[in-house]
Amino acid sequence: MSEVSVKIDDNDKFIINKDTNINNNTDKPHNGKPITMMKVSPNGKYLVTYSKDDESIIGWNVVNLDEGQLKPDYSRTHKGYHEIEEICVSDDKKLAYIHDIYLEIININDDQIIELNTKISHFKYHYCTFNSKCEFIFCNDVKSRHGIYHKIIWVFSTQTKINQWKCKNIYKIPKDFELISISKYDKVYLFSNNNIYEWDIATEKSTRIFSDDLYKKEDLYKYDFRWTIKKDIRITSNETFICLRIKDKIIIYSIELKIPIISSLDMNNDIQSYNFINIPQLYTLLFPDELIHDDVLLSNRIWYSIIEYGWKECLNHLKMHHQLQEYQPDSLTFPPFIFDIKTKCAFGILNGYIWKVKLEEKISKMYLSFENHNELSNEIIIKGLDSEESSSDDESDKIIDSNMYSSAKNKELYKCLNIYLFNPYVDTINAIFQEFSDIRELKTKQVLIQSSIKWVIKSTGGELKLLIFKKININKRNKCKLICMRVDKFNAQEYDIHRRFLHGIKLLSENDILILTKIGLLIYHFNEKNKFISLNYFYYMNLNIYNKYELMNNLQYYHKKAFTKSTLPLPNYNSFKLSDEWALYVKDNKESLLKYGVKLLSFAIKEHRLELIDDIYRKCIFYFKDDLRNNKIFLNIITSTIPLLNEYYPEYILRYSFETTMIIDSSSYTIKHQSHNLHLYSFHYPQIINLTQSILWTKYIILYHKLYVNHYTLFIILNTIQCLLILLILPISPIFFTAFHILSKYHFINDFNIRLYKDNIFDMTFLTNDIFGTIFNEYDIIASFYFYINDKFSKFMSKSTTPTITFMIPYIKFVNYPQEYSWFWELIRPQSSLFVKIISEDIYKTWDGEVLINFKWNTFGKYYYTMIWISYMALLGCFTVTATIPQQYINKDVQKQLLTTSIILGFIHLSFEIRQIIYNPVKWICDFWNVFDIIAYVLPIFTSIYWIQTDVRNIQLLSFSCLFLDIKFLLFFRVFESFGIYFAIIISVAKQIVYFLVVLLIIIISFAHAFYILLSPTKNEFSLKDNDPNNPWNIVPTFNEVFNNGTINPNSYIIQQPDDNTNMFANYKTALFAMYLFLTGDSSALSNWSYTNNPSLAILIVLFSLLIVVYLMNLFIGLLNMAIAKDNNRVSYLIQKAEILAEIELFYLLPNQRRWKTWFPEVIYYYANFDKTHKEVKKLINDGQWDANEYSEIREMKQDLLNKLNIRNDETDQQLLKEIREILLNDKKNK
Repeated sequence: MSEVSVKIDDNDKFIINKDTNINNNTDKPHNGKPITMMKVSPNGKYLVTYSKDDESIIGWNVVNLDEGQLKPDYSRTHKGYHEIEEICVSDDKKLAYIHDIYLEIININDDQIIELNTKISHFKYHYCTFNSKCEFIFCNDVKSRHGIYHKIIWVFSTQTKINQWKCKNIYKIPKDFELISISKYDKVYLFSNNNIYEWDIATEKSTRIFSDDLYKKEDLYKYDFRWTIKKDIRITSNETFICLRIKDKIIIYSIELKIPIISSLDMNNDIQSYNFINIPQLYTLLFPDELIHDDVLLSNRIWYSIIEYGWKECLNHLKMHHQLQEYQPDSLTFPPFIFDIKTKCAFGILNGYIWKVKLEEKISKMYLSFENHNELSNEIIIKGLDSEESSSDDESDKIIDSNMYSSAKNKELYKCLNIYLFNPYVDTINAIFQEFSDIRELKTKQVLIQSSIKWVIKSTGGELKLLIFKKININKRNKCKLICMRVDKFNAQEYDIHRRFLHGIKLLSENDILILTKIGLLIYHFNEKNKFISLNYFYYMNLNIYNKYELMNNLQYYHKKAFTKSTLPLPNYNSFKLSDEWALYVKDNKESLLKYGVKLLSFAIKEHRLELIDDIYRKCIFYFKDDLRNNKIFLNIITSTIPLLNEYYPEYILRYSFETTMIIDSSSYTIKHQSHNLHLYSFHYPQIINLTQSILWTKYIILYHKLYVNHYTLFIILNTIQCLLILLILPISPIFFTAFHILSKYHFINDFNIRLYKDNIFDMTFLTNDIFGTIFNEYDIIASFYFYINDKFSKFMSKSTTPTITFMIPYIKFVNYPQEYSWFWELIRPQSSLFVKIISEDIYKTWDGEVLINFKWNTFGKYYYTMIWISYMALLGCFTVTATIPQQYINKDVQKQLLTTSIILGFIHLSFEIRQIIYNPVKWICDFWNVFDIIAYVLPIFTSIYWIQTDVRNIQLLSFSCLFLDIKFLLFFRVFESFGIYFAIIISVAKQIVYFLVVLLIIIISFAHAFYILLSPTKNEFSLKDNDPNNPWNIVPTFNEVFNNGTINPNSYIIQQPDDNTNMFANYKTALFAMYLFLTGDSSALSNWSYTNNPSLAILIVLFSLLIVVYLMNLFIGLLNMAIAKDNNRVSYLIQKAEILAEIELFYLLPNQRRWKTWFPEVIYYYANFDKTHKEVKKLINDGQWDANEYSEIREMKQDLLNKLNIRNDETDQQLLKEIREILLNDKKNK
C-alpha cells in the first residue's frame, strides 16, 4: 500500500509573548461581532479589521511582535448607507476605505482626514491599496466628454507634511478591460476577453499571464460580470511565481520563463494537490491574503488537512501557555486567517482578537513523502492526523482515489512539479562554493548517505557513473539495494576523465545532488517515483588545474562571474559541447528548452548540427501551436538566434517568415469592423494610456468646476470672455487646432468630464443640442470648442468602416534591449536589439516585417526624423545663405554669425556620425550613403573655419560644400516610399554591377595606356622646329595666306598657339580623361591626327568603339535593366527604412528610452484589412509560399484563416501549379 505520511518534529517550539492577556468577552473588539475584512500593511507593520455587523474599524499594531496576540490601538465607527467594499492600510498607519462612490482616507496617528489634491468625486470606486513604497493607489470610474465611463488608476505620494497627498501618476485602463486587483509591488492585474494580464506601473510593461475559455462569451457582457471575476479570480505572487486561483482551478505562472508552468490544477484532485503541496516555493501562494468566506480550496481534503494540522499545533501551544482558555470554532477546526508573504506570518481570528503566528514555518517542518513507491494501490491514506480529531467522522473521507494518478494529465503534472527549475538552490550553491574553496585533492569516487538513500559517484573509464542505493531490512540486518544507476559520457578527452575527476559532491535536497568536477558544476535529480536520474543542470567551468592555489582562484572567479545573481547562470557553449545527454535533456524538456533553448540553438548552429537545429525549430513551433494563447514565448527561441541563422542558415529565416505570417495567439481569428485607415496598424496589449502629463490639466478643470459651484457669477464672466477669445482665435484657427491636437495626442490634456452640482443654478440642458449648451455643461469654452469641432470632424471622417482581422507579429522580443546597461558605454558603444543586429530581406517579405517598421516609425521614428531633418535644414540654410548671397548684400557680422552657427550645427551632426563609426567601423564604411554624410558635414565645417580665420572666400570649397549639402538634403527623402524605392535601386544596382565597372575601368585604363604610348610627344620641350607628329605645335590648326590670284602660300601664315588640351595624351592623367570623354561620345581629343597617315590610331579607335562603346556599354545597360527589375520592390525600400530606424534607435534615443516598454514591447499585434488580406493570401498561395513547409505545425491555424477568408487551398491544385512552374522554368533554360 502506498501511503502519505505527515511527520512532526517533536522538538518544535512555538514562541508566544508571555505578557499577553485575553480580554473579557464583554469588552471584545467590534463588540464581539464577526470580522468581515482584514488587511495587513505592505510590509506587515500594521493591520486593520472591519466588522459589517458592528460597522466598526479596528487598527492593530504588529511592530515589535514576533508572535502572539495583537493589541488594538485604534477604533473608528463607519456609519453610512453603504457598507465598506475595500479597505487598506499603510505601514505608517494611514487608513483608506471605499464605500460606493466615496473614498475615505484617515491618518490614524491623529485621526485627521487626508485630502487628495487631484480628486474626482461622485464616481464609482473599484479598488484601493498602498504599495511597498508607501504610495497610495486607487481606481475609479471617470466620465469622459462622450458620456463613457473609463477606469482610471491614480497614484498619490503620501510623503507630505500636511494632510494632503499629491498626485504622481494617472493611467487610463482600456474600455474592454476589467480590474482584478493591484498588488503592493505595483502590479495591476486585468481581465479582458478571457485573458488575464499583468501590467507594471513602474515600467509600463504588460504581460499576458494566462488565457483560456474561462467564461462563456455571453457572460462577458453581463452587468454584474465585474463582481463575478472579483469573486472567482484571486491572484498572489512572490519573486518567482504568480498564482491564479480561478474558480476551482489553480494556475502557476513562471515570471522567469513567462509561461504557465501549471496551466490547470484541479483543486478537487487530491493527487495533483499532494504533488503541488510538496513544493515549498509554490504552496504558500495558496494562503489567502484576505478573508475568504466559503473558500472552495478548503473542500480539498489534502489542503484542508495541512492547514488543520498547522493551526492545531498553534492552538495547542496557545492552550499550553494559558493564552487561549476557550475557543469553540463554529464549523472549522482552525480559525479564519490571512497570510502575509512578506513576513511569512499568518494573522488569525481567535475569540474576536487577532493573533500573529508563523504558520508557514510550522507547516514547512512537516515531512511529506510516499513511503512505498513501487506500487500505487487504490488507497492513499493521510497519516499524522488522528482519526478522533479529524474534521470528519467518516474514515472513508480520508481516502483518496489513486486511480486519478493514472491519467495522463496527472502524470504530466507530477513530471512538471519535479523539474529542477522550481528550485534553483542559489543560496545553497553560493554556500557550497565556500565549502569547496578548501579542496584538498581530486577523487575518483565519493559517497554520500542521506536518510535511507545512499549516493555513490564514480569517474572511471571516461565515464561519470551515479549509483543510488536504498537501505532495506532483511532478516533484521540493514543492507543496501541498488535501485537506480546513470552513466554519462563527456566529450572531454583533454580533461583526462580516466584519472581523478571529482572535486566534490553535496546534497542540495534529498533528491538533488551537486557534483563539482574538472569540467564544471553538474546537478542531478533523482525521481524516486520513476526510479530515474536526470541531469538537470550543467555549467562548464575549466577546473582542470592541479595547482591548488590556481584552482581556488579559478573557482572564485567563476563564482563571482556567474553565481552571484538570484538565479543560476545559463549554460555556456561548452556545457552542450561536452555533454550530448545534457543537450538532449534540454531539447526534450519543455521548461528547460524555454529557459536554455536560445543557448542550445546557438550551439547547434555554430556546431552545424542540422538535425538538432531542425528538432529545436519544430519543437518551438509545436509548443506554440499546442497552446497558442500561453506559449508564444517559445517563438522567442527562434527569433533570438536569427543573427546566427542569417550567418549560417538563412533559409530558416525565410521558412520561419512564411510559416508564421498572419498568425495569432488565440484559439481563432477575430474580425471587427473598423476604420479604413487601420490596415497594418500596429499596437500592443493592454493599451493602458499614461495620462500623467495631464495632471496640471486635471487640476485646472477641477478648479474650473469649483469656480462653477462656489462662484457662479465669476464663472459666467470667465466663460463670456472665452467666447470673445474664440472670435479672435478664428483667423489663426489652424494654429489653434494644431496646438490642441498635439496637446491632446500626447496627453497633456484629457477628456475628463468633471461635473459638480449646485442647487438653484440655471440649468442649460435645454441647449444640449446647441454647441454653447454643450460647452457650458462640460468644459471651459476654449477647450470645449476644440473638442466639439474635433468630434464633428472625426465623426465625418469615420463614417465608413471595413472588416479587419487581428494578427500577431511572430518576432517575439525582437525589438527589446538588454535591461542592464551603463549610461557611459551606451553613449559610446550602445547595446543593440535583434532588430538592429539583423536587417534581412527575408524578414520584410511578409506583412510582419512591414508592420514592425510601421510601429517603430509611428511610435517615435517620424518625430525624431523630423527633428533631425529640421536641424539639418538649419545647417543647410545658414551655410547656403552665406555662400550664395553676394558679399555686398550681407553684413560681415551677420556672415560670421551664420558661419559660426554652421560650425556648431555641423559638429552636432558630425558627432552622431563619429558615434556610428565607433560602433561599427566596417558597417559604416560599407554604407555608401555615409560618404555623402561625412563630406556634407566636414566640408562646410572646414570651409566655415577657413573663411572665418583667413577672411578668404574660397569658391572651390564653397561650391563643393554646397553640392554635398544639397545631395545630403535630397537623401532625406529616402524615408518616403515614392522616393525611397529609387534610392534603394541606386544602391542595390550599384552593388550588383560594381565588379563589371571594375572590368570596364581596367579596359579603359588599358586603352588609355596604349593611346598614351602611341600619341605622346617624344620630347618634353615643344617647338616649331620639332618634326614630331605628336608635338602640339604640329597638330594645332594653321592658317595660310591666299593671294589675289587664288594661289595659297605653302608656308603657314598664322599658327594657333597650343594649350594643355591640344594633345591630351602628352600626360597619362589627361589621357585617362580623354578615354572617358571618348566613352561618352566626345572624340575631339583624337581629331587632331590624320587617320590615313596613322593606321595604328585608326585600329585602336575602332577597337575601343566596338569593344567599349558598342558592346560593353550596351551590355552595361542590359545589366542595369535586369538589376533594376530585380530590386524594383518594396522589400529594398523597407530594408532601407529599417536601417534608418536602427540608426535613430541607437544614436538618437536615450538609453532609458530604448527600455520603454510602450516603445519596445515584447509582442506586437496589428490589424489587416479583410479584402487586402484575402488578396495577399491568394498571392502567397499562387507563389507557393503559403505552405512553405509540408510539415508545418501551424497549418490548422492557417486553415482557420482560409475558412474565414473563404479561400479554397487544394493541395493537389497547388502541387499541379508547382509542377507547371517547374516545366516552364525548364523550358526557358533549354531555350
